[in-house]
Amino acid sequence: MNTLFDKIWDRHVVQSVEDGPTQLYIDRLYCHEVTTPQAFDTLRDKGLKVFRPGNVYAMPDHNTPSDQQERIDDPVGRKQVETLKANCEEFGIKHFTMGTKDNGIIHVVGPEKGLSLPGMTIVCGDSHTSTHGAVGALAMGIGTSEVAQVLASETILQSKPKSMRINIEGELQPGVTAKDVALYIMAQMTTSGATGYVVEYAGSTIKNMSMEGRLTLSNLSIEMGSRAGIIAPDETTFEYLKGREYAPKGADWDKAVAYWKTLKSDDNAVFDKEVTYYAKDIAPRVTYGTNPGAGIAIDESVPTLESVSAEECAQLEAQLAYMQFKPGEKLEGHPVDYVFLGACTNGRIEDFRAFASIVKGHKKADSVVAWLVPGSWLVRQQIIDEGIDKVLEEAGFELRLPSCSSCLAMNPDKVPAGKLSISTSNRNFVGRQGPGARTVLASPLTVAASAITGVITDPRDFINK
Repeated sequence: MNTLFDKIWDRHVVQSVEDGPTQLYIDRLYCHEVTTPQAFDTLRDKGLKVFRPGNVYAMPDHNTPSDQQERIDDPVGRKQVETLKANCEEFGIKHFTMGTKDNGIIHVVGPEKGLSLPGMTIVCGDSHTSTHGAVGALAMGIGTSEVAQVLASETILQSKPKSMRINIEGELQPGVTAKDVALYIMAQMTTSGATGYVVEYAGSTIKNMSMEGRLTLSNLSIEMGSRAGIIAPDETTFEYLKGREYAPKGADWDKAVAYWKTLKSDDNAVFDKEVTYYAKDIAPRVTYGTNPGAGIAIDESVPTLESVSAEECAQLEAQLAYMQFKPGEKLEGHPVDYVFLGACTNGRIEDFRAFASIVKGHKKADSVVAWLVPGSWLVRQQIIDEGIDKVLEEAGFELRLPSCSSCLAMNPDKVPAGKLSISTSNRNFVGRQGPGARTVLASPLTVAASAITGVITDPRDFINK
């Protein structure tokens, strides 16, 4: 009667404290430059070493520029990147240096290198660690003090979350992507609807979803409050991981797959909560507010003040005031200033293929500034090898260097105050892409269509031609 989550959790319990937290063994710790300096300082202060440095992998990604990577002009960002390198050298940790073929956004690089594997427990000082749940791992974001704990002991103290299964059934319609599925679920669940749960995604829609799509969906799990998102590994997972640099090889691969095939919820597994949605109800989506759950189908209208409760009315008014949208208006056709393709949400090769499929044979709108940023150097090389860079260039776009880029205002790719960005990233909070910047979240297809027209555009207008 165990869920997939139960199976992974129980296998990693070191000890349980009655009426207290569980000491959980951690297979993999990922580190980036922003949330780790204090953790390493803690080790120094206490005279501790990294317990198992071979299980820790680090790379800079938040502060890495996307236009060049010979230097970092921002003194704070430069200090963080330099400090990460020095800490890795001191404590014997594998460090994927900025500008090298192994670098990229940590939540893109982990799966593509086969570092993230089914059945693992994975943590990182970053909320979007939930991404790695797509391969069938229990992956959670943790705080800096917890990073220090994992470095020192390879364990973490955690109270066991509740379990939820979200089923998606049916075939996605043309123009609808995993990003749209995630935005739809968040609108239904709200940004706090899964708080305290580990969410397992299941159903025929998930079964037929690509690995890249599953990574996108799992990435956004945190945006509805969940502790983690997870998808049972299957043949799609195995095909994706086979031959990856750090994945098992030969007989070890066969042994691993045999175990991975057991990582699924039992037929009679009981979840604390279970909901079902249908693919037929999901259209391309855009957000109108300042949280990822404030979204609508692209052909729908922004909610009116009369359509929400009295408690929600003030929040809706504040969101619309910041976004400069009006209650009841349609966002389709609204001018955009910036478009962004990238982030750990949509910076993979499938996302660039999707974007290119829309812009091929068209030209970028002159009024639009476009940042197209691969999630890793491997993705960038794939783009070149497949000739996607030529398609983009002919359409008036420039391919930039791997970085978190304008997902967050921590590097030079900041959207100016008041400007409207349509973005494939994961958050649209006030100032997320730059002080005073306004962000509409959407899929790579929708962003591509909008980049061509200069206004928020339904990708089906291009797909159905």
